[in-house]
Amino acid sequence: MALDVASRARFNLERAVVLLLDETQLGMSILVQIVTGLGAKNLYRCTSLEAAQEIAAQHEIDLCIVDALEGGKGYDFVQWLRREASEPNCYVPVLITTAHTPTSDIVRARDCGGHFIIKKPIAPIVMLERIIWVAKAGRPFLFTGTYVGPDRRFRDEGPPDGVGRRREDLAKAEAAKAEAEPVAAQGGRDVEEPPERSAAS
Repeated sequence: MALDVASRARFNLERAVVLLLDETQLGMSILVQIVTGLGAKNLYRCTSLEAAQEIAAQHEIDLCIVDALEGGKGYDFVQWLRREASEPNCYVPVLITTAHTPTSDIVRARDCGGHFIIKKPIAPIVMLERIIWVAKAGRPFLFTGTYVGPDRRFRDEGPPDGVGRRREDLAKAEAAKAEAEPVAAQGGRDVEEPPERSAAS
């Protein structure tokens, strides 16, 4: 999804309660500038995993923007939020920011229950696009023995810039396509793998 910068549409976070988690003063300052520029006034600025957990345990949150933090503690916070926080905070949209995006970190961000990972330096328009997309997408939540969080597969429409599908899904799709080519030539059709079922949404 790409926003038309010339659009007159307005998006305002004035009534949203936003939790920000970043250990560095510079990182926190940038996040505050971005979200206040989008209208946010109710901010919880957390500089440690423990502070973020305390806020999430005591206050209702509408949006979390979490830095990966040293040692991946930001991912640990998101996993705690999904599994330990009470409703409605366990369902809150989470955007994860990081300066490094190797495949292992993208997988970890997905598997801890984050909605998106955003690479630093962060452009305000990119942050806005991700927030709007998360707000409109309405992805169902999955509860399994190994994962709690938004459905990691995108079915009807892709995420911004067409990224976010699991690498395994793409490999399976290519293999299925190769196997189905003779059938397709005879008028058959590919069979899609059934989606995971959620215990609650």
